[in-house]
Amino acid sequence: MSKKSRKRALADNEAKAVTRLIRISPNKLNIVASGIRGSKVEKALADLEFSHKRIAKDVKKTLETAIANAENNHGLDINALVVAEAYVGKNLVMKRWQPRARGRVGKIEKFFSQLTIIVREVEEAA
Repeated sequence: MSKKSRKRALADNEAKAVTRLIRISPNKLNIVASGIRGSKVEKALADLEFSHKRIAKDVKKTLETAIANAENNHGLDINALVVAEAYVGKNLVMKRWQPRARGRVGKIEKFFSQLTIIVREVEEAA
């Protein structure tokens, strides 16, 4: 006996990709994610390709994964896809320390992020 299959959380015209443990602070990642929110997939890929931010390469990889999920798993038309949602969440925080003067300690926090991209197929307005 197997588990009952869960109902799909997304709509039929949506697909999603999640990348966890990205080694950058959520604030910096959100700057790049907000740049592609609501735009067409082709424009978002072009923006990420020519962005000067280091993290744009990882965001582009996640977006390409969401596009591949939409095409292969859900049978959506990739020419009609729009980045419906791109949101960032907090993840792990590595805590380090550095010795300072007079026996004190300087706290260093290395933040990790999680990126979720949801693409949606929209009908072209004729």
